[in-house]
Amino acid sequence: MIKVLIVEDDEDFVYLVQKLLKKQKDIEVIIGGKDQKKVLEMVHEEHPDIVLMDLNLGVSNSDGIFLSREIRIHTDAKVLILTALDTPDMIFKAAEEAFASGYIFKSQMSFLVENIRATAEGHTAQEYLIASAALSCLSEAEKAVFHIMMGKENTLLSSPKTIANQKGRIVKKLGLENQKELMHVFSMFKE
Repeated sequence: MIKVLIVEDDEDFVYLVQKLLKKQKDIEVIIGGKDQKKVLEMVHEEHPDIVLMDLNLGVSNSDGIFLSREIRIHTDAKVLILTALDTPDMIFKAAEEAFASGYIFKSQMSFLVENIRATAEGHTAQEYLIASAALSCLSEAEKAVFHIMMGKENTLLSSPKTIANQKGRIVKKLGLENQKELMHVFSMFKE
């Protein structure tokens, strides 16, 4: 069973998504509402495989981005962003900031079930694309160190102190606390 938590403030839309997903024999649906604290508690209690996250849970898109980041950093759940906005550049940027595993436009709900299944099964092309975009802020030297952090053999000629400094910069640039969070969020790059 794929456990899916819906985080959405439009009750009519929640009803439609729930109705669609309940027809699937391999998907279990949990309704999370829009309260950020309650959603975080539910994610820790229910251990969903996928969180369908509306970007705009209140005043701005930053609500959904912040909540998605928290879920991705501190749990094993993957996040699929749902959005009514049809500005691909803005959505991709939001997905990148949220460390999302993917996104789907509300106008493309016919693809929702297959996106959920693909994301639950493993790392999708969209997830790699979003993660690579998130890493684009790193210099070439930092990218080489990033791969060392992910388990690749160290072939750099840099001193251990230089590599340690770069590790700290990488974590900071990505807005993470430590290497453990980095390895968790970017697990698709582990060697």
